[in-house]
Amino acid sequence: MHDISHIERRGVPGVLVSTVHFASAVEAQSESLGFDAAAVLTSHPIQDRTDEEMATIADAAFNELVQALAGPA
Repeated sequence: MHDISHIERRGVPGVLVSTVHFASAVEAQSESLGFDAAAVLTSHPIQDRTDEEMATIADAAFNELVQALAGPA
């Protein structure tokens, strides 16, 4: 969250990517920093996923990530 906050404040669009397990932490950090970050949440857990499974997760999140990066239409 801190990285996205710093990037955005420099005028560079950013999107936080995390797993659904950390959704409440994302909300808490966002509130604490006073920064409403664009976020894409993926399935959890990811640490034991194969490369192929990670590619599938990334592919599934891609369109949402691009939309979040582009901002509101």
